[in-house]
Amino acid sequence: MEYYVHPTAVVDEGSTIGKGTKIWHFSHVMPNCSIGENCNLGQNVVISPGVVLGRNVKVQNNVSIYTGVTCGDDVFLGPSCVFTNVTNPRSAVNRRDQYLKTHVGTGASIGANATIVCGHDIGEFAFIGAGAVVTKNIPAFALVIGNPARQVGWMSEFGHKLQFDSNNLATCPESNQVYELVNTNLVKRVK
Repeated sequence: MEYYVHPTAVVDEGSTIGKGTKIWHFSHVMPNCSIGENCNLGQNVVISPGVVLGRNVKVQNNVSIYTGVTCGDDVFLGPSCVFTNVTNPRSAVNRRDQYLKTHVGTGASIGANATIVCGHDIGEFAFIGAGAVVTKNIPAFALVIGNPARQVGWMSEFGHKLQFDSNNLATCPESNQVYELVNTNLVKRVK
């Protein structure tokens, strides 16, 4: 086997698991999931049917990823964050045919205990603060916090809050990548 599954974890038939992926204690990968190479699923993680995770996705302990969620490469899902898939759940009403889709873009990070309400996409390299409740689409590189989540800044690909000059330019202190704020979008400048 080219991936690792802890003896207490369960991986149902019909899912594909990429080379180098590790699935830890008491986690459950349900049928028809696609998990990319070099992913890490921490303890007590639930991956519901049909979920797609790209390469190098880090899923921390106690995360629930429900049907309808897809994640790009290099996504970080912090401890105990959760995704929903129905906006109006009722125990006595079956809404399995009404699951809404949520996509988490490449490089995005979702903080501990954040909730992502279904039907709202997270842009590439966005940063969702711990405990935030996402109730709308989040633009690429956006930094959002609170309940409901509101944007309070912009983040670099390396995870640094960007400080803009009078020309609407900012430089990541770690990568030296330059970003430009154009209207309401953040654009990486070509080096």
